[in-house]
Amino acid sequence: MRIIAELPHPEFKISILNMNRKFIVKIEQGSYEQTYKIAEADLLDGVNSVFELLDEEFLKTVAARFTAMRSDFKQTYSRYNY
Repeated sequence: MRIIAELPHPEFKISILNMNRKFIVKIEQGSYEQTYKIAEADLLDGVNSVFELLDEEFLKTVAARFTAMRSDFKQTYSRYNY
């Protein structure tokens, strides 16, 4: 697996990796991570198509999902009083 691109973003670290004829989009925020795998054959213009997929609307849903992930973890963590 190798990193082929990193996209600047004010809220996330976005890395695009390539492995086994798939693009892997890894989006990180703090200790949380979301990963999306896309077959190279499903894209017309290689990694440039991946850039197009990462539009503002998609990144808004990613941000909302990170918020939900933090909330879910806080709730489960507090149930065990650590």
